[in-house]
Amino acid sequence: MGHLQSKEQKHVHVKAIIDRVFDHFCAHSGTDTLTFHELYTAILLVYNDINKKIPGPHHDPPAREEVQEILKTFDTNQNGVLDREEFAAFLEKFTSDLYVGISKNVLIFSIGAPVLAMVAKRATEQLPTVGPVVKRVPNFVYATLITTAVAFLGHSKELE
Repeated sequence: MGHLQSKEQKHVHVKAIIDRVFDHFCAHSGTDTLTFHELYTAILLVYNDINKKIPGPHHDPPAREEVQEILKTFDTNQNGVLDREEFAAFLEKFTSDLYVGISKNVLIFSIGAPVLAMVAKRATEQLPTVGPVVKRVPNFVYATLITTAVAFLGHSKELE
């Protein structure tokens, strides 16, 4: 799951990724703007980095057609290219759902799954055949098993 991060820390990570990608493309093109093709390639790189560095499920980047439509909205001076501020605002639209997904995963795996595990353990301890065995299992081991099962089930549903 990775370590817990505040919203501000996540924003700093995303901004660093955005700046690095924007600077990379500007260095190669010699301009301070991104064309549509550079923009779409940059988005693919940003999503790749976000998927690597921020905990949570994999997030697919937007389709080319979606990028073309939204480019019109964020190209505030209507010159057909994006400057750094327009690029950052553009990516904020696509990365905002990541914050919700990350927050949900943090809650599930740091609070929800362990609470579920302890409730399940206490209920299972009351069963005559398996209760004595479950009582001998340490709480942290039982919580780890249940949390792993929840993660596995969640991951298998994403694959469907």
